[in-house]
Amino acid sequence: MVFWMIAGLLVVGALVVVFLPLLRDSDTAGRRASYDMQVYRDQLREVDRDVARGVVSESEAETLRTEIGRKLLAAADAEKREAESARAPRRATLLGGGALALAAIAGTIWLYGWQGAGGYPDQPLALREARQAEAWAARPGQAEVEAQLREDAPAPEADPEAVELAELLAEALETRPDDLEGHKLLVRAMAGIGRFGEAARAQARVIELAGDEARADDHATHAELLIRATNGYVSPEAEAAIDAALDLDPGHHAARYFLGRMFVQGGWPAEAHAVWSRILAESPPDAPWVAAIEADIDAVAELAGIAPAEPADSARPGPAVGMEGEGGVDLAQIEGMVAGLGERLATEGGPPEDWARLIRSLGVLGRIGEAASVWEEARDRFGTDEAAMAVLTEAARSARLVQ
Repeated sequence: MVFWMIAGLLVVGALVVVFLPLLRDSDTAGRRASYDMQVYRDQLREVDRDVARGVVSESEAETLRTEIGRKLLAAADAEKREAESARAPRRATLLGGGALALAAIAGTIWLYGWQGAGGYPDQPLALREARQAEAWAARPGQAEVEAQLREDAPAPEADPEAVELAELLAEALETRPDDLEGHKLLVRAMAGIGRFGEAARAQARVIELAGDEARADDHATHAELLIRATNGYVSPEAEAAIDAALDLDPGHHAARYFLGRMFVQGGWPAEAHAVWSRILAESPPDAPWVAAIEADIDAVAELAGIAPAEPADSARPGPAVGMEGEGGVDLAQIEGMVAGLGERLATEGGPPEDWARLIRSLGVLGRIGEAASVWEEARDRFGTDEAAMAVLTEAARSARLVQ
């Protein structure tokens, strides 16, 4: 109610200022012409005084009186015309002013009812910031979000052999909990079959086993796996992993990229824009995190009320932040490449270098069963070609298919 009273007073005050001149009588019309007439009368009296003092002759005075009289008549005509043109019908003035006032009031009420929130309580900036910080601190944890996602969406499809191998590896590590290399392999295997939550837990064990030797890359990878497991949501656990990476390396680009993501979700787009803009300024055009930032920074700038930067002149490669730290590769990107390469080799064939590339890529994804099948098919095709077999064997070795 107080709001509407204040708003009503403001509207009425504004209308009075705007429409009051319409309600006044036109008694000031022709004021300039009246002033001119008074000046000419004064000039006529001055001519008479000059004649009396002998400054001008009577003939000269007569000429001056004629000229001043002509100007006086012209001013009188002007005063009459201005008064007549300025005089408006009072009834029409009142009706027009009233109609405009009602239209202004009705339009104001309608516009505020459409766009405003009159019953909303005051929201001082400090109070909004405090509530925002409280809401962010109370956001759901990693386990809660992962559980909700498992209920809402089916588990990702993966190669049965790769799943079986990943699960066998996990079972084996239950009896070897301190096997650092085994847990690193488990991270790859679980990430390769899309079970990022389990991959994140394996990465947490890697960090725990590494102790003081854990690097910023390890924590950034942990943060990425946690974020992937929640479809992009930055949980308190992911935030802690980001902080740990930045504590070890404040300039770590992957961790700062995820920090920007966290700022966006927390409602701090200006901070996100500042972090990402600095990364772009520091990075070469082909840096793996650049494309991921460029895809979203204009939208973040709009949220922050910042003018977007000029678009880049050339296309940038897709994001490749994470699984191996700043120099690693993006799993989604690899999976797309592997799918296309595998389909082409299955239908059209290809040189041994392409088969080797497919074997290595499947190994990176932890899809060991598929890598073994490709390795076997490649041996059938190129078994008699020593040079080709050398290339293929090296790829199989990198995928841990042969010693």
